[in-house]
Amino acid sequence: MRRRGIFPLLAAALLAVTFLLTGISPAHAAPPAHPDADPFYAEPAGLAAAANGAVLKSRSIALFGLPLPVQTWQLQYRTTDSADRPTAGMTTVLVPNTTWTGSGARPLLSYQIAEDSLGTRCAPSYTLRGGLPVGLNTLTDMPFIAAALLRGWAVVISDYEGPESRFLDGVNSGRGVLDGIRAARDFAPGGVGAASPIGAYGYSGGAFATLWAAQLQPAYAPDVPFAGVAAGGVPADLPAIARGVEGGVQAGLALLIVHTVVRNTPEAGVADLLNERGRAMLAEDAHACGEELVVKYHGTRVAEYAAIPDLLGHPAFRAATARQELGGVAPATPLYLYHSRTDDVIPLAGFTALVDRYCAQGAAVTASVSELPGHNPSAVGEFPGASNFLADRFAGVPAASGCPRR
Repeated sequence: MRRRGIFPLLAAALLAVTFLLTGISPAHAAPPAHPDADPFYAEPAGLAAAANGAVLKSRSIALFGLPLPVQTWQLQYRTTDSADRPTAGMTTVLVPNTTWTGSGARPLLSYQIAEDSLGTRCAPSYTLRGGLPVGLNTLTDMPFIAAALLRGWAVVISDYEGPESRFLDGVNSGRGVLDGIRAARDFAPGGVGAASPIGAYGYSGGAFATLWAAQLQPAYAPDVPFAGVAAGGVPADLPAIARGVEGGVQAGLALLIVHTVVRNTPEAGVADLLNERGRAMLAEDAHACGEELVVKYHGTRVAEYAAIPDLLGHPAFRAATARQELGGVAPATPLYLYHSRTDDVIPLAGFTALVDRYCAQGAAVTASVSELPGHNPSAVGEFPGASNFLADRFAGVPAASGCPRR
């Protein structure tokens, strides 16, 4: 019975990706409005009085504007940003049409797509409604999301960067994830509830948000107990990431990190360390998506935009990025973390150091160093291990204690 349901959903997911990658859309579907022009995203009155995770608005949508075999809703919910301001977040809830046949309640997986961007048109909620032309990260994650749906899990995908698109803002991202889970859990039509086991997963930029949520959960959201958390390609040591990619294919990521430091920590004064070309870059790309910057800045170096010789090593830059590094607090839930030994985007050393910090604080971490070559192959090849780890936690199988490494 399960196998019969797999192929229609996989075929539909692949069809959706094909439609979007080729720019084709169903004849009856009008292009969705950009989030900044969509009234559904507008902050409602009385936001401050609502509790974190409270559902403020809801709407049923067609995933990618296509008749796929999954029920999909978008929820606007209340969260609190890293400056402790009430904020209207956005999340997308997906529930397979099949009846949950496992033991207990249907699990809820919080799936963090690598938003990696500076503008709301890059948000997953926009792409999931069929928004173009950006959203490549959302599309590449769809096979993994489909795999979770095929297991019968409900999936919640939050725009954890928030309405200001604050990439690499750890507290903002973690709170956005946790409150998105609260909203999905309390949204009755979604078919999950207080008894549903909760898990979280993310790769690369999505891993950053996932692990910040896991770190913040005990203090910020004790009512959201994780059964388990899995993450791969974990961004750790942000200056090392920027230094490693500049001058190469992923050089735009280095400049994206510079953007986020200026945006998230203006008091650090990093903007004052840029030259005229760097200041123009900040203005031109203020609302860009990460994939656009990768194409635009192929082969460039940060020094071309800086007024000092080594911006990435400057104390102001390093102090600003240090505030966003993972590892300050160990998550209280079992973790499954993995990373390619030859990751060409995020150096292995930062991952190893993060695992060591978590383990030294008593976390239960299953850590795997993949022999698959590179960042993207590891994302594909190691996902089944992460998915199986979460399935075991949802089923109540105890995780290994301590810090076993593979």
